[in-house]
Amino acid sequence: MLTVHHLNNSRSQRVLWLLEELGLPYEIVHYQRDPQTMLAPASLRAVHPLGKSPVVTTDDGLTLAESGAIIETIIERYGQGRLAPAAGTPEALRYRYWLHFAEGTAMSPLLLKLVFDRIETAKMPFFAKPIAKAIAAKAKGAFINPNIAGHLSFMEAELGKSEWFAGDEFSGADIQMSFPVEASQARGGLDAKRPRLMAYLERIHARPAYKRALERGGPYGLLS
Repeated sequence: MLTVHHLNNSRSQRVLWLLEELGLPYEIVHYQRDPQTMLAPASLRAVHPLGKSPVVTTDDGLTLAESGAIIETIIERYGQGRLAPAAGTPEALRYRYWLHFAEGTAMSPLLLKLVFDRIETAKMPFFAKPIAKAIAAKAKGAFINPNIAGHLSFMEAELGKSEWFAGDEFSGADIQMSFPVEASQARGGLDAKRPRLMAYLERIHARPAYKRALERGGPYGLLS
C-alpha cells in the first residue's frame, strides 16, 4: 500500500487527490508546520533527506519525491491508462508541458510574493521597517507581480483552447496545476477578471475525489 507523508497546507494535498481519482488504497502520515516558521518538522527528514512534502513510500521500498515526479510515476505504475493522454499525441505533449510548468514557471513568482509579503509585515526595528517595505514593494512592483500577471494571462488563454490544461479530458496535469492556480487565487490576484481560470477552480473543487481528499487530508489553508 502507498503511504503519503502529508504536510498540512502543502502540495501533498494534490497527491491525496490523485490517489482518490485513481481509487487506490493508501495510508496518510500527518505532519504539521511550525506555526512560527511555517516550515515542515524535522521528522520528515527521516523519510527524505530534504525533509519536504510530498513524499510517498511504497510497500516495495520505493521513496518518491517532487510533486510532478510523484504524479507521473503513480499514473504510469497504477493508472492503467487513466489520467494521462495516449503517448505520441498532441495532448501528451501538453500534458508533459503543464506537469513541468506548474513548479518550473508558475510557482516561482508566487513563492517570491509570499516571501516579500511577509517581509512587509515582519517584526523589526522601527527604523528598518520603511526600508524593508520599500524594498519589498519595489521587488513586487517591478518583477514579481508582472510575472504573476503574465502567467495568469497565459493560463487563461490556454484554457480557451480546451476545458482542461492538456485537452478535453481531465488529467494528471490538472492535478499538478491545481496548486499554482489555487495559490494565485489566495495571494496572486486571480479573480473574476480571468473567468476561465475561475471556472477551472470551480470544476476541480466540485470533483468528488477532490472533496474526499480534503476530508482525509484535513484543513487546507490555500482555500481559505
